[in-house]
Amino acid sequence: MPFHFEITPFTFSSVLNGYLPEPQSSLLNGILFGLPLKKSLALYADLKAVGLIHLVVLSGMNITLLSAILSRLTIQFGRYMSLVINILVIILFILFVSPQAPIIRAGIMSILTSVALIYGRKAYPLWALFLAGFVTFLIWPKWLFSLSFQLSYLSTLGLILFSKKAPPPSKENTKQRIYTYIKDEFRTSLSAQVLTVPLIFFYFRQVSLISPVSNILVSFLIAPLMILGFLAALLGKVHFILGIIPATIAYGLLTYMMWVIELLSRIPYASIKF
Repeated sequence: MPFHFEITPFTFSSVLNGYLPEPQSSLLNGILFGLPLKKSLALYADLKAVGLIHLVVLSGMNITLLSAILSRLTIQFGRYMSLVINILVIILFILFVSPQAPIIRAGIMSILTSVALIYGRKAYPLWALFLAGFVTFLIWPKWLFSLSFQLSYLSTLGLILFSKKAPPPSKENTKQRIYTYIKDEFRTSLSAQVLTVPLIFFYFRQVSLISPVSNILVSFLIAPLMILGFLAALLGKVHFILGIIPATIAYGLLTYMMWVIELLSRIPYASIKF
């Protein structure tokens, strides 16, 4: 019988489902592959209430984190080779999850930035964002009217315009690091939302007031969860035992995330509906 290895998000999601119970498995599959929370409608409602629904949809965040992780893992190969690997993996990832408006926008931006660095040019995020929108308009004009594209585009524009982090001091103690992290995450959260709140209000008639707090408490887990999730899915596809350790660690992080989401969603007026 020939060996059959099918590469689709659903194949890998089934591997993760074998390790994790609900709703942790749905949450991780949403973070990694943007798969809908069909089995966890309560979780979907809680994520909207605390302003974390962006975690479980494919967006620029996936590409940004993937690019950052790849850069760290491949930097020993030299800058040129690292950037080439970055571009190739991003293209393969987009094809793997199937092209969608937000991830295409983020992919174009990331590739343009990498190409600029390869040729020794300075990367301009605002210019890259404009070109990504222009390319989308030329090739997929209908996507400009997609809510996911509009939210992704406006949140990225907000981050570029308002989320300028000051360089950290040369020497920081633990207390200062925590304060710097909270300040930066709070500013990032507000920057991403300042241009998207009117759009969210128009479409959903709901605004999360606690979103900056929830982002501070869970955003640092996304990169580790992406690494652990991909490891568990890839190794588990080879043999179930190989993926147990990364899946177990991911389960602990996801359980903490679930606790934060459920706790914050129960706070009165965490979210206002109109």
